[in-house]
Amino acid sequence: MKNKTDHKNPPASQLQTGSERARPILHQHASEIQPYGKIAKLPIALDQRVCAADVELLNQILADTMTLRDMYKKHHWQVAGPTFYQLHLLFDKHFEEQSELVDAIAERIQLLGGISIAMAPDVAETTFIPRPPRGREEAPVQISRLLEAHEIILKEARTVAKQAADAGDDGTNDLLVSQVIRTNELQVWFLAEHLVDVPVIRADNAKAAASGS
Repeated sequence: MKNKTDHKNPPASQLQTGSERARPILHQHASEIQPYGKIAKLPIALDQRVCAADVELLNQILADTMTLRDMYKKHHWQVAGPTFYQLHLLFDKHFEEQSELVDAIAERIQLLGGISIAMAPDVAETTFIPRPPRGREEAPVQISRLLEAHEIILKEARTVAKQAADAGDDGTNDLLVSQVIRTNELQVWFLAEHLVDVPVIRADNAKAAASGS
């Protein structure tokens, strides 16, 4: 008795046709559909010159935000000392928030008809944020680096937000004010408080009272 799954082998021509149709088309290359720095104008009621100017400025903020994001992850992995657990979690929280900003800024650039900077070598060539060493640093140094990076981005964001508002680009202004500036300011607050030199166990007055002075 024949098994129900028994069947004749298909002809070689059918095998060849079937395999060719299902085979992925690999190693494809072609010219870019939009070069970096060029605008593909969308019908968003903004002058193309305004779009081009804001795209260039936003790409600078994007490159710096990507650098800050990656610095947070570096410090998340490498942090050391008695505050390891708190900073380990804080750095990762800020990393996630900066990742959201990266997406928001990149999408705004695309919406304006531009091309978002994306690859690490291009980001490294563009960013204004100084590159940290590959090695591990003390927590206060890590925090200081992060605060300096935040200030660079905040200065840029305030300048570009004003220029965007003056040019009528309310969407870019809103993104920078409501997301980039406010997020970075809040993160600065959480970081800066870790560098306040206060006693950990006993307050200064209590220490003086205990010594009888």
